[in-house]
Amino acid sequence: MAQDRSPVIDLSSGNAEMNAAIAKGRATLPTFWASYDAPKSSETGHSLKVRFPNPRNNGEHIWIAEVKKIADGRYSGRFANAPRDLPGKKAGDATEFKEADISDWMFTRNGKIVGGETIKPLLKAMPKADADALRARMETP
Repeated sequence: MAQDRSPVIDLSSGNAEMNAAIAKGRATLPTFWASYDAPKSSETGHSLKVRFPNPRNNGEHIWIAEVKKIADGRYSGRFANAPRDLPGKKAGDATEFKEADISDWMFTRNGKIVGGETIKPLLKAMPKADADALRARMETP
């Protein structure tokens, strides 16, 4: 999957729309795992958004690529974009996380983004051209 060059957008941890998107992302995780475990030829780029604690705020949510199941409800992967609040970590670095820290998921099907619930609240904060381009890449914008 190509590096995510989208801008980092801060939303407070009290943002109701983002909290609802995270809840929907978590509730629909079985859709992700079904495709992850048996992807159709048109389904690629399985990524998870994961919350990593940091001292500055309520945690940084970062897309993780190359997801692998390890054991005991733990997973590994690589940062798909550069963490901002995790000193010493950069895009491409390996990391581990647990299922409880997953906040969203996505993969592409026929070139369109499936999932990505937490992307939708961010569209309003993006420049219109960027938001329109991203919407056009989503299966259900």
